[in-house]
Amino acid sequence: MSSVAAAKQLPAQTGLWDRFVWALIDSWTIAKRNLRHIPRNPELLLDVTVQPVIFVLLFRYVFGGAINVPGTSYVNYLMAGIFVQTVVFSSLSTGIGLSHDLKLGLVDRFRSLPMSRVAVLAGRTLTDLLRGILAVVIMTVVGVAVGFRPDGSVGGWLAAFGLILLFGFALSWAGVVVGVLMRSPEAVQAAMFVVVFPLTFASSAFVPTSTMPSWLQSFAANQPFTLVVNAVRSYILGQPVGSAGWESLIWGLALVAIFVPLSVILYERKAV
Repeated sequence: MSSVAAAKQLPAQTGLWDRFVWALIDSWTIAKRNLRHIPRNPELLLDVTVQPVIFVLLFRYVFGGAINVPGTSYVNYLMAGIFVQTVVFSSLSTGIGLSHDLKLGLVDRFRSLPMSRVAVLAGRTLTDLLRGILAVVIMTVVGVAVGFRPDGSVGGWLAAFGLILLFGFALSWAGVVVGVLMRSPEAVQAAMFVVVFPLTFASSAFVPTSTMPSWLQSFAANQPFTLVVNAVRSYILGQPVGSAGWESLIWGLALVAIFVPLSVILYERKAV
């Protein structure tokens, strides 16, 4: 808390750029506070370490023998879905953590400090973005250990990495909206899972959408989760990306453009 309290007071007359810079500094201060909690509570990393490893092993060795995909091995097909799923699931903690802070009154203490109010939200989303980076690194190592052999270029990997983080960042802000609207962390978790789980499994993350019933194929093939997974898979395997690259980029930017201002508006209203 001392580092947050040390946030600098803005002068009475400050330009827009200076306010933006101070908001970034305050956001990083909040993010550092959140990161300091991890060594004291290492279970906070379970959703980006142990849980994804279980998913990789489960699908690779339990379901992988029964699932055939054209043109590549199942583990190569699987890893893009695991990458995106892990980052998306980690974004659930944004809303849960914010709801927990609101319930405990910690956010009210932040509001009494000379700091940007947006920093409370941005700092938490930044924390989960860093956790997402850790998750992708761990999943890459685990994937290689179980037979993952990507042929994508360095540029392809960077593009895939950027899309994953953009999509996770966008959904973190969606989690902020849910965290502000719901009355308890348990309600936030339930609401987010109701949305995230169908989008995750009714997608191309784990099986080709062509194997799904006809009534589900149209939705599964065109929903944003599938587009991001397809783009990431193509980038890391060195395959043609097609329209999935720019479509998933548009989806990510659109979600950020929608949920960032919406979450700030709802947060400010709750503060009144």
